[in-house]
Amino acid sequence: MTDPRHPLRKILDERIAIIDGAMGTTIRTYGMTEADMRGDRFRDAKKDLLNNGDLFSLTQPKMIGDIHRRFLEAGADIIETNTFGATSIAQSEFFVDDPREFGGCKDPEFYQKIIDDKFLGDLAWEINEQSSRQCREWADRVAEATGRQRFVAGAIGPLTVSLSNSPDADDPGFRVITFDQVKTAYKQQVRALIAGGSDLLLVETIFDSLNAKAALVAIREVFDEDGLAANHKELPIMISAAVGRGGETMISAQTVGAFWTAVERARPFSVGLNCSLGPDLMYPFLEELSEKANVAVSCYPNAGLPNPLSPTGFDLQPNDMARYLSEFARGGLINIAGGCCGNTPEHIAAIAKALEGQPPRKLTAHDGTEAVLSEANR
Repeated sequence: MTDPRHPLRKILDERIAIIDGAMGTTIRTYGMTEADMRGDRFRDAKKDLLNNGDLFSLTQPKMIGDIHRRFLEAGADIIETNTFGATSIAQSEFFVDDPREFGGCKDPEFYQKIIDDKFLGDLAWEINEQSSRQCREWADRVAEATGRQRFVAGAIGPLTVSLSNSPDADDPGFRVITFDQVKTAYKQQVRALIAGGSDLLLVETIFDSLNAKAALVAIREVFDEDGLAANHKELPIMISAAVGRGGETMISAQTVGAFWTAVERARPFSVGLNCSLGPDLMYPFLEELSEKANVAVSCYPNAGLPNPLSPTGFDLQPNDMARYLSEFARGGLINIAGGCCGNTPEHIAAIAKALEGQPPRKLTAHDGTEAVLSEANR
């Protein structure tokens, strides 16, 4: 009888899986310029584009492919698509004038125009689909060469706007954007990531839990509307939050326990923490999440705090990250490990080596029995 569980779950039964490091940090080491970012296609863009790292998937695909290759060869089981800010909402920051510079404001009417903008919609789709295809190509190529399956996580990042908080201290009820507008942008991203061949969907670096809820509702609606639920082809969902010194999500200020309660109904394949303040401050929050969650727990922290004098922009070196992640493993806290900002392929290689042979966190339900995942996430 064949094992019906997701192949990544089978790996987690045996060992700690490795997720890749920081795309933006690694791009920085290639010395790209504004002209490299623009290429011929975006040569006449009115705003600076260099910080729009997702766009490199279109203008410098060989570099992005090389980064995926290096992370895979460093030992990553899971590589993320280069789509952290690849929604029409996030892309509008680079292609649409800020109305506040001309006496206007950002409000739902402004963002409805963004949602309806064909250029931004087509661009967001192309970035997501192409980045997913680039990941798929390299994951399959390295898997074939090594005999070890690799997985593509479609990265769904945070936005530059919040559903939880008002930017106007005099009007706490005001929101610049609506839940449905955010959901619509995420639905487009999800469909494109699936079209490009992603194995998993990763809602990551969650600062605002309500924004994350919009992403999770978008995923659910895509599964239902596109017939994936009926055909049992739903993709497993990974969820990862960023927390501050007190262990709360940075905008919505939910504690780790409250955050898990908020996302548990999505029946994720995994839940975890990433980015944040670095691994040295993460242990107690990861420990709490590990105790409460009945699914796999992931952890991929920043390489410490930002340091502009460091070659990577962050303090911690590969051996430092390996030491901290080993501590998490010895504490029985993690099933998936890697690095966020400041983590290069060299960091991931050190983490993978340090965790080799260390047992994964045992997956248990709240009553102490073995956790049972939904059919989609088995």
